[in-house]
Amino acid sequence: MKQSLQLRTSQHLALTPQLQQSIRLLQLSTLELHQEIEQILHDNPLLERLDDPLDRSVRLLADGAINSAPANGEAPAPQPGQEEGGAKPEAEAHDDGERGEHGEADTDWGGEGGGARSGDDEDGRPQLEADGVTLREHLAEQIRTSGLAARDRALAELVIDALDDNGYLEEPLDDIHARLPEELEVEMDELRCALAFVQSLDPIGVGARSAAECLALQIRRMPGVPMVTRRLALTIVEGYLSWFAQREYTKLKKALDCDDEDLREVQAVVRQCNPHPGAPYASNVSDYVVPDVIVRRAKNGWAVTLNPDVMPKLRVNSLYANLLKQGKSESQMGAQLQEAKWLIKNMRQRFDTILRVAEAIVERQRNFFSHGAVAMRPLVLREIADTLGLHESTISRVTTQKYMLTPHGMFELKYFFGSHVATEAGGEASSTAIRALIAQLTGAEDPRNPLSDSKIAEMLGEQGMVIARRTVAKYREALKIPPVSLRKSL
Repeated sequence: MKQSLQLRTSQHLALTPQLQQSIRLLQLSTLELHQEIEQILHDNPLLERLDDPLDRSVRLLADGAINSAPANGEAPAPQPGQEEGGAKPEAEAHDDGERGEHGEADTDWGGEGGGARSGDDEDGRPQLEADGVTLREHLAEQIRTSGLAARDRALAELVIDALDDNGYLEEPLDDIHARLPEELEVEMDELRCALAFVQSLDPIGVGARSAAECLALQIRRMPGVPMVTRRLALTIVEGYLSWFAQREYTKLKKALDCDDEDLREVQAVVRQCNPHPGAPYASNVSDYVVPDVIVRRAKNGWAVTLNPDVMPKLRVNSLYANLLKQGKSESQMGAQLQEAKWLIKNMRQRFDTILRVAEAIVERQRNFFSHGAVAMRPLVLREIADTLGLHESTISRVTTQKYMLTPHGMFELKYFFGSHVATEAGGEASSTAIRALIAQLTGAEDPRNPLSDSKIAEMLGEQGMVIARRTVAKYREALKIPPVSLRKSL
């Protein structure tokens, strides 16, 4: 082979660190964005945050009284001998570092240091929320006050430890008995007695090994139920629960020799039962979604604004910037200063892009905001991308895990995009609108004669929408609406 040198010219796209950071910030959710900012603030001393996330939290003094800070967010009056800070947070919130990097340090030493209390003693002490009681603690407290012997109490606590979050005993008693040491000489009958005692505790139905046993425990202890209805309910729950759940009323009436009135009484009794007795004691913390944009009705239509609560206010630290200007700092701080400017600029670009996309969505879905989901029009990402001059992948990043607060509720931006179904007039209908119509039709149907998927497709066809029965079934399942056999009532 002969070695040679060749000169070629080519073009390729290079992702600079600034562009990579802009893309990453754009696809982050609000929670992930704030976590990312906190990490950057920890690593970069030239960047500081003007808004304190704990401004609205309760602050306590040394004696336990609530600190009487101004509720409107204004700075407290300065003490004698102290100077007021001349910061302007609103102007500096959008500063990318060009104006504020050489200014005065925004340090406010003012504040009320005294332990002033409110005139009302109850207002002067914080009201702290107590920790919730778990199911195990609730049952163990009943065992301690029951007067059981130490051995029986230990066996009952052993059964309680085997319960799941819903209060069911999924592990067989034989397996629990096999795990016990032989020197304890625990008989199987003792475990059965311990389980029976646990099943007598509150909440009713705890310790059940199946849904049928859970319902039966509650029906036996339910007050005000006639004996005939109670006996029939126990028979159905213990032997025909699957038929009852699938609403096979014809089979039940034939097998139990009863009529519709008897089944209606049993249905009313079963509906009073709780199939998950331990669920109220589970420590499930609700997840709250904070909207990125807010849509309100205006005089000329709908106004879209960014939520100021999710917009962090950042700026370059003036003290370090002055040191860098005077040449008294290390060379590494120059790179950190540039990173701080990039972050402020990318943050501003992120929220500007979200606002532009949200405005474009509202402009095309004005009928939705005026009339609800039934007026949703078909919309795809490419339509918004072409309108704003952005790439389709950018629109996908913006609409993922970003939420909009509307008069109809909270929706992810992706909710306004969807497939379409052809109409007889040659137009298109949004799949979201069709799902809303299906929900309306099933909500207004006769419970004794519910609408089948074929009937719903036929009714939608009368409104000019060409839709197949299997498509109706798919949309119905997406809405978690049971099939016609499970919606039928007596």
